[in-house]
Amino acid sequence: MTPVRLIGAEGEQLGVVETPDAIKRAEAAGLDLVEIVPDARPPVCKIMDYGKFKYEESKKEQKNKSASKASEMKEVRLGRSVKIDPHDVEIRVNQARKFLLDGHKVLITQRFKGREMAHRELGVNRLREIMKNLSEVGKIESEPRWMGPQASIIIAPDKAKCDAYRKAHKIKAPQQPKVDKHDKPAPKPALPKPDAEPPVAPATPPAPVVEAPKSAAPQNA
Repeated sequence: MTPVRLIGAEGEQLGVVETPDAIKRAEAAGLDLVEIVPDARPPVCKIMDYGKFKYEESKKEQKNKSASKASEMKEVRLGRSVKIDPHDVEIRVNQARKFLLDGHKVLITQRFKGREMAHRELGVNRLREIMKNLSEVGKIESEPRWMGPQASIIIAPDKAKCDAYRKAHKIKAPQQPKVDKHDKPAPKPALPKPDAEPPVAPATPPAPVVEAPKSAAPQNA
């Protein structure tokens, strides 16, 4: 076994020690010896509670996933044409408001069909009206911009406005996913054992020698 650079349970540097010595120190502390930087020379190991370490890492990963999910972009499309019923527009505005209250950015897209491109101001005015309606919970991140036969805007949630809106309308804030209380820390890994000389196989006793029976001497007639 090669020597390792050892870090104590409290993060203290213990220098380069032989692996069997590092294992003994971990066992004496009732903890585990975990290799944290295997590519270093010598490898870096730390004395820690491995099960607790893995449990905390899984909680951090879950929290990071939740934060990433909370900031994703949602898209609301205003149909395939400027000729969309006002009631349908209202439904989409309400959906966009819900996304903003949940902490998501919203991309609102208005498509134009055929000759409608000659009356772009109709779609742009509708987008501006939607911006005005959603200003109670959001803020404009991108003004109307064109991409082919469609115009779009991006609205980001305004935390202060969202909190005030929830309070005024008695809406609960979105809850973060809870960690199951029944989750258990990962099992501790088995500690590596120091090199030991291979056991010597017992010597095989020599096979017994069996003498062939002597043939009787021929008798003279």
